[in-house]
Amino acid sequence: MEFMRILLSMLVLIFHGSTGVLSEGGLLVLDYYKETCPLVEEIVRRNVEIAVLRDPRMAASLLRLHFHDCFVLGCDGSILLDSFGDMISEKLAGPNLNSVRGFQVIDNIKYLVEEACPYTVSCADILAIAARDSVALRGGPVWGVWLGRKDSLKSSFAGANQFIPIPNSSLETLINNFKQQGLDVRDLVTLSGGHTMGKARCVSFRQRIYEKSIEENFDHYKRYNTYRRILQSICPESGRDNTLAALDFRTPTRFDNLYFQNIIEGKGLLHSDNVLVNEDLEGEIREQVWAYASDQQLFFDSFVNSILKMGNINVLTGSEGEIRKHCRFVNP
Repeated sequence: MEFMRILLSMLVLIFHGSTGVLSEGGLLVLDYYKETCPLVEEIVRRNVEIAVLRDPRMAASLLRLHFHDCFVLGCDGSILLDSFGDMISEKLAGPNLNSVRGFQVIDNIKYLVEEACPYTVSCADILAIAARDSVALRGGPVWGVWLGRKDSLKSSFAGANQFIPIPNSSLETLINNFKQQGLDVRDLVTLSGGHTMGKARCVSFRQRIYEKSIEENFDHYKRYNTYRRILQSICPESGRDNTLAALDFRTPTRFDNLYFQNIIEGKGLLHSDNVLVNEDLEGEIREQVWAYASDQQLFFDSFVNSILKMGNINVLTGSEGEIRKHCRFVNP
């Protein structure tokens, strides 16, 4: 266990210590805005802090925005675009509709950043910084954000429906979703730990609580049934689709490792949480889950490595894309 922690920590240090992250179009660097917009990270942090103080759930929402953005076309701010002309917004896709939130927070941050540094900082970079600050403000790790992304000129409604994992996904489907983005099984388990904070709608976990797994049929100690009854009291078989339940019932507003303890006990809220344990036939994923459940620092170190890796998916740099003035619209 200690060897795994040291190895992962070394990998993170190596990753942090390099001069930049190579993308298809160029380099992302840590101090990209040092000369052109030195206050950008302070502006983002201050406004994320205000938003999270007003609504603690917003931390999870901003982290999720970054995740859903990167899984469609890459980390390019495409999820922020509204529908325009023949282009249908990713916000209207199944995994996002009435679910993703935090757009107004990003709009407000972008307005303030534009006041300080016009046409300089991309919406995609703001999402990446806001995700980091959201995690840090709720007790999670802090990391340097690689910057220099440009914003896309289009969104992909079809891509959002195809590539964003859904709550009822099987383990095999999740592995394939992540593989399509250049992420491996370890990244899947690690980034699933983002469900240590936030809430989900009844419609997202209804199937999970009204369909018993084989393992639950042999639950002599009723450990699954008690949690199931609590969820059923929140979410009936029909109606109340938008009623919310905590993804981590123990510490719903903290970024910690209790999510992994929950899924070991069969108390993950979503079907896609629990499959990490109950559909892992070879036991390698279960071993990783146990490691994170017993060692929070190991999880934190791994999370930093995986989210930096995710943040580099198909980024636009150099002459690609643009710096939007308003995150909801491409520039005229």
